[in-house]
Amino acid sequence: MSELTLWIDAFWISPYAFSAFVTLEEKGLDYSLELVPLHEGGNRRPEYASRSLTARVPMLRHGDFYVSESSAIVEYLEEAFPDSPRMLPTDARQRARARQVMAWIRSDLMAIREERSTHTLFYERARTPLSPQAEAAARRLISAAEAILPQGKASLFGPFSAADADLALMLQRLRIGGHPLTPRLVQFVDLVWNRPSVRKFTERTRPAYVPY
Repeated sequence: MSELTLWIDAFWISPYAFSAFVTLEEKGLDYSLELVPLHEGGNRRPEYASRSLTARVPMLRHGDFYVSESSAIVEYLEEAFPDSPRMLPTDARQRARARQVMAWIRSDLMAIREERSTHTLFYERARTPLSPQAEAAARRLISAAEAILPQGKASLFGPFSAADADLALMLQRLRIGGHPLTPRLVQFVDLVWNRPSVRKFTERTRPAYVPY
């Protein structure tokens, strides 16, 4: 059994599981994977909930230590395995900016997350136009992404980071749903989407979806 285990949702659609999964893959760490049937309440089973504390996915085990919440998992892996490829910038200011991007994506843009859920990425495409609230959130997202992505660069901070993965996934929600992105952001999303770590998550065969 690997010293590291990652628990993710059984349908492979959680954006937070995506963040933790891509981090493990990019760092080249040996780990095992467990799927949690959220539609069956698997996250609320005592053995899972007692370890995760929040009863959510993803959850990481490292030996006898368990931690949930994707941003905490990314930061833990950075500190626990400093000799593996970095997934947060080494420069303090860039690292703070990466954390800012990741925290913002998780705490804001709710209208996009609701109307262009990751279900629309991996299962059924969205068929309705964005609401005025989601349109406003889309403008904020695109404006912020344009402002933070350096001109002529394909990533936010030089080497690929967890913030790149999170931002690309949020932008891809809009793109797949038919909302236009600027050419520069299309290129950014394409480059992230073609990384082996990302494709390993996005291109797998998924089971039939059961709403929950």
